[in-house]
Amino acid sequence: MPKIYLLDVTNRDGVQTSRICLSKLQKTMVNYFLSKMGVFQSEFGFPTTLHETNYLNANLELAKLGAFGDMRLSGWIRAIEKDVESAFRHVPAIEYLNLSISTSDQMIIHKFKGKLDHAQVISEMVDAVKLAKKLGARAIGVNAEDASRTRIEYLVEFSKAAKDAGADRIRYCDTLGCDSPFSIYERIKKLAQEVKIPIEIHCHNDLGMVVANSVAGAMAANDAGQDTYINTCVNGMGERAGNADLVAVILAIKYGAGVAGKYQLDEKIDLKMAWKTCKYASYAFGVPIPINQPGVGANAFAHESGIHADGALKDRRNYELYDYEELGRGEPDIIETGRQITVGEYSGIKGFRNVYENLEVEFKNDHEATKILELARHANVHNQKPLVQDELKFIAEYPRICKKIMTMSPLKGFNENEI
Repeated sequence: MPKIYLLDVTNRDGVQTSRICLSKLQKTMVNYFLSKMGVFQSEFGFPTTLHETNYLNANLELAKLGAFGDMRLSGWIRAIEKDVESAFRHVPAIEYLNLSISTSDQMIIHKFKGKLDHAQVISEMVDAVKLAKKLGARAIGVNAEDASRTRIEYLVEFSKAAKDAGADRIRYCDTLGCDSPFSIYERIKKLAQEVKIPIEIHCHNDLGMVVANSVAGAMAANDAGQDTYINTCVNGMGERAGNADLVAVILAIKYGAGVAGKYQLDEKIDLKMAWKTCKYASYAFGVPIPINQPGVGANAFAHESGIHADGALKDRRNYELYDYEELGRGEPDIIETGRQITVGEYSGIKGFRNVYENLEVEFKNDHEATKILELARHANVHNQKPLVQDELKFIAEYPRICKKIMTMSPLKGFNENEI
């Protein structure tokens, strides 16, 4: 039976959200939380972007140590040989890649402006896929940017060429969010039936249908006998109106009429980590969770009107489709109102050790404690906000790699005279 897997793109498309950003340590923590949720793969960044290099290599090292369980880490690059060569030069241990190129008439004519025609788009992509395989990529997804506005006959031709070149999946990108659940179902079912390849679903929320479109696309690929991989972002972050919200997608598959019980979600998904994951991402991005957000919003389990309150008190199933405990909710958020010792960029060793003792983290000696303190100071500067408990614990567990994550060398490779 074909399955639905989650391929989260918070650390790639999510961080491309205008006006916000994540530090490299925060991106690492997002990977950590995603792995705890049982996500199949995290698209963790851009292997051709120099300021990502240390972070990407460090996270691959963490993955080898088991810090992210068996979650895969994948990079995003353009489907051109130059990017493939650059990716393996800067991040030699990378094994999973998504190669992206535009396929619609709109993009080929009005974006490439004569640099590439339809045949050349396929040729560029094929050469890039073959080179990535040759250099050591274990699995490759080929992204058809603007697939929803691409002529279906050309999309099939493009996808068959990608498959023949060695691609493992095709990413159907509803780049402008113009699909509806009906159109995306028909198009993806035809694509999956004709090409016979697993499909990634990458949708945007410009018309407010991103979760519905993502689930409908996944159903279509499954109905055609193929596994599918829904691209999600924590809290629905992403360019413009955002991408498919991770938690909402899971809830839709688990509880949606006509979906639940008929389609199989990856059994590794653990919704109990949802609350903690979404709260961390909200803090890191500096973007509050809307009160009406499915599952994790403040009002998701709130009842005020008399009829609703009475019904919920009699039997929660009267007005609640799923249980808040399933999302890791229910424990009170304790706010300290008395004395607090915190860790910041100017912390001293006494206060620092007190904080870690409360976290039940012990150091062998003062030398080790001083080293971790220095890293925690740098991390506060790096994040530009106070560290949360999970970050403090992570730094203590992986100090050497955290140092690498927070190390950046602007304009590395340039001579002083060139700047």
